[in-house]
Amino acid sequence: MPIADVNGVALSYTVDGAADRPVLLFSNSLGTSADMWAWQLPALLPHFRIVRYDTRGHGRSAVPEGDYDFDLLAQDAEALLTHLGVRKAHVCGLSMGGPTAMRLALRRPDLVDRLVLCNTAARIGSAQGWSDRIAAVAARGLATMAPELVERWVSDGFREKSPALAWMLVDMLRRTPDAGYVRNCAALRDGDLTAEVPSISAPTLVISGSLDAATTTAQAAELAARLPNARHIDLVSSHISNWEQPEAFSNALLQFLRPD
Repeated sequence: MPIADVNGVALSYTVDGAADRPVLLFSNSLGTSADMWAWQLPALLPHFRIVRYDTRGHGRSAVPEGDYDFDLLAQDAEALLTHLGVRKAHVCGLSMGGPTAMRLALRRPDLVDRLVLCNTAARIGSAQGWSDRIAAVAARGLATMAPELVERWVSDGFREKSPALAWMLVDMLRRTPDAGYVRNCAALRDGDLTAEVPSISAPTLVISGSLDAATTTAQAAELAARLPNARHIDLVSSHISNWEQPEAFSNALLQFLRPD
């Protein structure tokens, strides 16, 4: 994967699809990487030029010092699109990628065409919960914690039916640097876009999972209600809905991003 030196960080990214197609940028969830979107490529590549990247502190991207926040993470995404010469893009973010995408839409409404917010909320979790997570990673490390964290990502039924796919998520999480994980936890600890999301002008699709305990269907419905131009769909999945329901997820994106 190529590296872009943008916004003070070396970001690992990949671009797939024909140059004349609309650009679709994917932003990953906490503890994953650009690899999490591989399920969507077969269905979406005939229609989009797809840009995937590892959020700073994840995957092959660098892990700069200091706590991160969603202004910084959105600036990374903006700088990557500028580096690639993209003037307009659809943007899809899951979990932590959701506030990144929302902040980008607030910063650069001219850059964001349509927005897809998946298994996310304007405020994810509590400040104390993220502080506790940071302390737990410092004490135990992600390599030890990964299996139990992935239990919150996908449902019991999915793990029983597709144990190898569940272990792929465990391995993805284990490849995330501890320092990068906790610095992104700080963004989640401090991030609350509740008061700002009504200013997002981009047409938005909010996707939730009916089995998701981390970002609930009720939170997704609340987010959609606060957005001026949003629709909400609920999939039978837990937190990583694009992994647990890849066909339904990809179809939802196609229907929303290609309304004609």
